[in-house]
Amino acid sequence: MDREALAEAMIPLIGRLYRTNNVVTSIHGRSLINKSTMNILKAHRFARRISTEELRLEDTLPMLEILSRLDLGAAAIDIARLRSKYDLEGGSRSLEDFLRGELADVVGKGGRDERTSTDVVLYGFGRIGRLLARLLIEKAGGGHGLRLRAIVVRRGSDNDLIKRASLLRRDSVHGSFEGTIQVDEEAEIITANGIPIQVIYSNDPSTIDYTRYGIHDALVVDNTGRWRDAEGLSQHLRSKGAAKVLLTAPGKGALKNIVHGINHGTISGEDTIITAASCTTNAITPVLKAVNDRFGVVHGHVETVHSFTNDQNLIDNFHRGDRRGRSAALNMVLTETGAAKAVAKALPELDGKLTGSSIRVPTPDVSIAILNLTLRTGTTKEEVNAYLREMSLQSDLRKQIDYIDSPEVVSTDFVGSRRAGIVDGLATIANDTFLVLYVWYDNEFGYSCQVVRVMEEMAGVHPPAFPAKEADARVAVGR
Repeated sequence: MDREALAEAMIPLIGRLYRTNNVVTSIHGRSLINKSTMNILKAHRFARRISTEELRLEDTLPMLEILSRLDLGAAAIDIARLRSKYDLEGGSRSLEDFLRGELADVVGKGGRDERTSTDVVLYGFGRIGRLLARLLIEKAGGGHGLRLRAIVVRRGSDNDLIKRASLLRRDSVHGSFEGTIQVDEEAEIITANGIPIQVIYSNDPSTIDYTRYGIHDALVVDNTGRWRDAEGLSQHLRSKGAAKVLLTAPGKGALKNIVHGINHGTISGEDTIITAASCTTNAITPVLKAVNDRFGVVHGHVETVHSFTNDQNLIDNFHRGDRRGRSAALNMVLTETGAAKAVAKALPELDGKLTGSSIRVPTPDVSIAILNLTLRTGTTKEEVNAYLREMSLQSDLRKQIDYIDSPEVVSTDFVGSRRAGIVDGLATIANDTFLVLYVWYDNEFGYSCQVVRVMEEMAGVHPPAFPAKEADARVAVGR
C-alpha cells in the first residue's frame, strides 16, 4: 500500500511535466505517460532485468518532484538511467544539483520546444492507419513534433464519418481508445482527445488541396499499399500542401526501405519518398543484425507463422494470389513472403544469404518468425540468449529488440508490444554453428511504432534525450 501511494503521487507530476513542459518521462524506455498506478509499479519492477534490482519508488519520486520545479523545456527523460548515473557518482552532489547539471540545456526553458512541427496526413485508415492515429494522438503533447491533421479515405456510405470514428474508438484486438472522441459531421472532423482530424474524401491522391485545410508541407503516410514504386507514390507529391511520402509496406525499385534502428541514418533531407518495409522485415532485421555482428551469418531460412490479414478472404472466394482465396478463418495458408530478401535492403551484408516463406494462420494479430541460421562462429544457447538479452536492454537496438524467457507466454501476450520483435529465449536452439531463434512480433502495433520512429526521422522532430548516449554507456559499464 505504501508503494501504491508513492506511485499515485507520481501520476500528477508525470502528467504536469508532459502537458506543461512537453517532457516525456520513461523507465528504461517504458513511457510513464498516462499510466495507471499498477503500470508505474510494473515499470519499476521491470528495472530488475537490467540492474538485477527493482527500481525504488523512494528514489524516483524525489527526482520527479525536482524535475517539476526546474521548469524544463521539451525533452525525453529516462529517470531510471539518470538515477543509475547519479548512484554511480556516489552522491558527490545533491540530487537537485546533479539534475540541474545533467539537464542544463533545457532547465528554465518553460516548456519551450525547439522542434518544428510537421503536419501529418494518413492516406488510408485501415488497421495500420488507425493504430498510427492512436500513437500520434498519444504523442501530441504540446502540439509540437508530428501533428496529425487529416486522414484521407474513400467515402463508403452516407454515415461514413460516424463509422470511421467508431472504428477508431473500438478495436477488437487492441481494445478501446483511451480518451474521448467527438464527431462534427458538418465540418467532417473527428476530434480525438482535443485534436481535430480533418476527414478528406478522395479517390485520387494527386488532386487533393491540403492547403485548403491549413495543411502545409505535410508528411503523407500511405497505408493503402496500392502503390509500391516511386512513380505511383509520387502522385501524392502533386497535391498542394504535400512535401514527403512514407509507405507502410515494402517498396519496389530503388526506394529506400527503412528499418528504424538499422538504416534510419540513411534518411536525408532530400528524400521525398521512402518506405518503412514490412512488419516481418522490421521484426527480424534487428535480431539478424545483432547475430551477424557477433557470430556472422553464413546463410539461413526465415519461416513466419503470420496472423491473417485483410487481403485474405473470410470464406473461399476468388483471389489474385495463390492460396489466399481460401478461407483465412479456417485454414493455415502457405504463401510467399518477400521479408527475407527485403532484409538485404536495410542490411546489405546479408544480401543473398536468406530465403523465406510464410504460413498464414487463423489468429487476428501477433506473428512469430523462426530464424534457422548457419553461423560463422559457433555458440551455445546460453551465450546467444545472454547476448540477445543484453542487446534488448543496453544496446542501440533496445527499442527494436525485446527478450523473454517465460515458459508460459503465447501469442496474445504480445498484443500491444512496442518493440519490433521479441526473442523467445526458452525456444532458442544452438548447436555450435547451427542456430534457431523464435521471434514474436505484434505485426500491427509493434510495426506501427516502428513507422512512427521513421516518421520522426523524416520530420527531424526528436526532442533532446537525457541521459545522453555516452552517459548510458558509462552506466552500463558501471554495472
